Amino acid sequence: MMPANYPRQPAHLWEHFYRFTQIPRPSRQEAAVRQYVIDLAEKAGHQHALDEAGNLVIYIPASPGREDSPTVIIQNHLDMVTVKTADREHDFETDPLSLQVEDGWLSADRTTLGADNGLGCAAAIAVMTDPEVSHPALELLFTVDEETGLGGALNFDPSLLSGTLMLNLDTEDWNELYIGCAGGAGWHFARSFSQEAVAATAECWQLTLRGLAGGHSGVQIHEQLANAGKLLAEALRGVPGLRLASIEVGIAHNVIPREGTVSFCCEPGSEARIREHLDKVRQQWLAYLPPADHGVELALCPAQLAAALDPVDSLRLLDLISLFPHGAQAYSLEQPADLVDLSINLAVVRLQQGELFIESSYRFFNPDQSLPLQNSVLALARAFDLEVEVDVGYPGWQPDFSSPLLEQGCELHQRMFGERPAIKAIHAGLECGILKSKKPDVDILSFGPTIRGAHSPSERLRIDTVEPFWQFLKQLLAEL
Repeated sequence: MMPANYPRQPAHLWEHFYRFTQIPRPSRQEAAVRQYVIDLAEKAGHQHALDEAGNLVIYIPASPGREDSPTVIIQNHLDMVTVKTADREHDFETDPLSLQVEDGWLSADRTTLGADNGLGCAAAIAVMTDPEVSHPALELLFTVDEETGLGGALNFDPSLLSGTLMLNLDTEDWNELYIGCAGGAGWHFARSFSQEAVAATAECWQLTLRGLAGGHSGVQIHEQLANAGKLLAEALRGVPGLRLASIEVGIAHNVIPREGTVSFCCEPGSEARIREHLDKVRQQWLAYLPPADHGVELALCPAQLAAALDPVDSLRLLDLISLFPHGAQAYSLEQPADLVDLSINLAVVRLQQGELFIESSYRFFNPDQSLPLQNSVLALARAFDLEVEVDVGYPGWQPDFSSPLLEQGCELHQRMFGERPAIKAIHAGLECGILKSKKPDVDILSFGPTIRGAHSPSERLRIDTVEPFWQFLKQLLAEL
């Protein structure tokens, strides 16, 4: 149900965004929301095309008198990250989001909001449905499967596009224009461990870590947010006679893990010592973790286990998690210190019935700069006898400070709002890099309203940035 205080202006944009929040759209399950867009296009009499990957292009004729203006592409992705808190019952494949407005922010009830990139999609559709918008011929590109590896863009058929100007609406800081994004790649690692029966006299426990902020492994990696897998490995080092049975940490390659659970057995009579140790390490964490992570909790409860790794392999696995790199590795020498040049995310650690699975991804602007990091991770994999599967990478979008589209956007922003916008690149895998590699002649500019906590249940959209974002988009289209 729409909240009574749900934003109302600009009407077309907010209406379409609400519809997006009511249609489940996990990655690779975008058919329903794509059909919503197609139905709107057909109702308006516009043509559309689909490629084999499921990407959608809507073709909109120019407004009267704008027929000689160059065609503009407006690009967004249909899917959203699906993350919720442990205490929230929500099925992202069937349930609509429950929205709430508080202190000038729009969010969802303990789930991701999908403003990344649903708000941009809604803006593109609003351009199509609002008769007051003056625009050249438009090609509205809606890609699929962005959040799980940019699959839609990687498999996009560029012959569906003719435009040489592109507006991407998938960045998350108003008053900033983006002209570059990171490339990325990653790995899956696997190994089998032998298990041994758990003695009847052993103590068996389940340790759950929750309360971290989590977040986007690109745009938030410089915030030094804690990684649940790293913290759990540290906490377990105080357990006498530790034998690991299971680990469940992380959900996706582009999400900093915010919670996790480990099952283990240990020496009899260890409960008091373990609880004392857990209290101690939590207090140590609070001394240096960022305020966003100060809700961290450790919950210990009894478990029933039939088999577990031996103590040697258990310690070896903790060593692997501790040694695995995570976080910002290098910062830009040209931009402010919050622009990371190179980073890595230890995204998923899973141990079930002796089978270990690890997923990690890294991001870069210069692929050559990532080579030492790649070599160190692969050396670690060899040292711990891990099988390695390399994920397909994607190119970055190298900043072009001489872009005519950038200069036009800056001049317009100055005229409308009395100041030039910040010009930035983003340490995240926008689809712009891939699309630029497929259409080298396209000039790209990216912008959007302010979103915080993307890829986490704390995702929220700052409402008062949406109206100026929309006015800027409308005026830019009127002048291109």
